[in-house]
Amino acid sequence: MTVQTALRLGSKLLEEGSVPSPRLTAEVLLCQVLACERSYLYSHPEQELGEQFSNEYELYLHRRLRGEPTQYIIGRQEFYGREFLVNRNVLIPRPETEHVVESAISYYSGSGRILDVGCGSGAIAVTLSLELNTEVWATDISQAALETAKENARRLGVRVHFVECDLTEAFCDHSFTMVVSNPPYVSLDDKPRLQPEVRDYEPPVALYAGKSGLEVYRRLLADASRVLRPAGVLVLELGFGWTESVKAMLDTRWNDIRVIADLAGLPRVLVAVLKP
Repeated sequence: MTVQTALRLGSKLLEEGSVPSPRLTAEVLLCQVLACERSYLYSHPEQELGEQFSNEYELYLHRRLRGEPTQYIIGRQEFYGREFLVNRNVLIPRPETEHVVESAISYYSGSGRILDVGCGSGAIAVTLSLELNTEVWATDISQAALETAKENARRLGVRVHFVECDLTEAFCDHSFTMVVSNPPYVSLDDKPRLQPEVRDYEPPVALYAGKSGLEVYRRLLADASRVLRPAGVLVLELGFGWTESVKAMLDTRWNDIRVIADLAGLPRVLVAVLKP
C-alpha cells in the first residue's frame, strides 16, 4: 500500500465512521506512523508503507473509530504554539484554555509567584513560566498527571515546581501573587451527554465536580483567598453556563471582577482581585 492509497482508504474509513475531519485525521495518524511531517505525505505519494507500517496505521485508524481521541493516539497536542505530551492521565489542552494564559499574562503584576491549581499536563504552568520568566508552582491530586507535567517542563526547558496535593492544601497563607486554574466543572448529571471521546477516555478526576458541577469552584475560591497575597489575582476558566453561579460565590473580599469572552463570544475566563 502506498502513502496515497493509505490516505484515501483511511479518510474513507473515518468518514464512514462519522469521525470529524476524516482527511486531516488520516494524515495526522499516518504522519505518526512514518514519523514525518504532513508535507512529506504529498511529496512522496508513491512510497510503499510495507507490512509493519500498514498494520500500525490500521491499528491507529481503528482506535480512532472506537472513539479514542487522536491526541491520545499520537501522544501530543499543541498549546500556545508549543507541543505538549498528553495521555489518558491528563485532559487534552483545548484552544479555549489559551484565554486563561492570555488573561494571566495580561494581569500579572511583573513580580511574585504564580500557582496553577490542577495542572494536568502542565500546559498552563509551563506556558506561563516560558512567557513570563517567573517562578511558577503547580499542583495536582493525580501523581500520574504530575509525571506528565514534569516531563513537559523538562522537554520545554523550564523549571516549574510541582506538588501533589488537593487544590492548594500544601501551601501557607499569602504565598502567591496569582492563582490560575482550569478546574473540573462538569456535573455528574451531564456525564451521559458528553461526547464519547471525552466521557470514555479523559480522566474523570479532571472532568467532574460533583452533582452540581460547582463543588471545585466553591472550594477553590476559598483556597485562593487564603493563599493569595493582598491585591493578588485569581484567573479561572469558566465552564459553559457557570458564569453567574461562580460570580455569586465571590464574597466582599474580592473586587475588580471581570469576565472575558472567548473568540466565539462565550464567557470563558473570570478574573478577580483580592482586596488589599
